[in-house]
Amino acid sequence: MDDKMDDQQTRWVARLIPTLNSSIDSLLNMPLGLDVWERHADALVVAASEAQLSELERRRLAQVERLSTVAAFEARASVRSSSPEKRS
Repeated sequence: MDDKMDDQQTRWVARLIPTLNSSIDSLLNMPLGLDVWERHADALVVAASEAQLSELERRRLAQVERLSTVAAFEARASVRSSSPEKRS
């Protein structure tokens, strides 16, 4: 049971594409507790828990594309920021 709880608490970087029953504005105006990283005309990029993303899917508010866990994203960003840039 602890594994299931941990899975629900995993935080993801995800792209949300509103369904026909929703819109970017309606997703932004709902009290979903999402950490919005980017807003585009047709999608949002957010950080959210598995539970939050599953609820969006269950309610058919958005198509959810899980891009990476937040931990993996931050690890890649840290490596990129600490390595010297190569210039031509």
